[in-house]
Amino acid sequence: MIETVVESIRVSLVTQHRVVILKEVTGERHLPIWIGPFEAEAIAMELQGVTAARPLPYDLIRTIIGDMGGTVREILVTDLSQDVFYARIVIDLDGRTLEIDSRPSDAIALAVRTKVSILVDESVMDRAGVRLEAESEAEGEGEASEKPLREPEGGPTGTDLSVFREFINSLDLDDFDKKRDN
Repeated sequence: MIETVVESIRVSLVTQHRVVILKEVTGERHLPIWIGPFEAEAIAMELQGVTAARPLPYDLIRTIIGDMGGTVREILVTDLSQDVFYARIVIDLDGRTLEIDSRPSDAIALAVRTKVSILVDESVMDRAGVRLEAESEAEGEGEASEKPLREPEGGPTGTDLSVFREFINSLDLDDFDKKRDN
């Protein structure tokens, strides 16, 4: 398993689709996962330290687990099948380890609230992870603000992910590039 952090939430100003970008802690690959607007808002609120007037579902889940004597140990992104990601929430409760099936967006929203690791299966990262490259490496400006996604080495070569990469590269990132404080 590869440890990742939420690097950013990005949105297309044209289509309003959202994507959460997970980045390897000890590597350079990024894992983009499409998510819904409510899940994106819930993740962004927590990363930015914004508190909702009433508990969101993820706050409720965290409270229920804690009040029952359990702790969220980690989040696992375990599979990718037919362009759908799968995740598990690992909970320690009364000496037992429970793995609860979850959508990655919900699991990530819980992870940022409980401050636990988000681990991605190596095969998922190998198939869907991408490396970022600077737009203007030849210009030698020293820093690039936005970076296009390119095909990972050994990853899919067909058009199955090309539409997704085009979408990612077309996003306006100015307002949604908040980094997670460690």
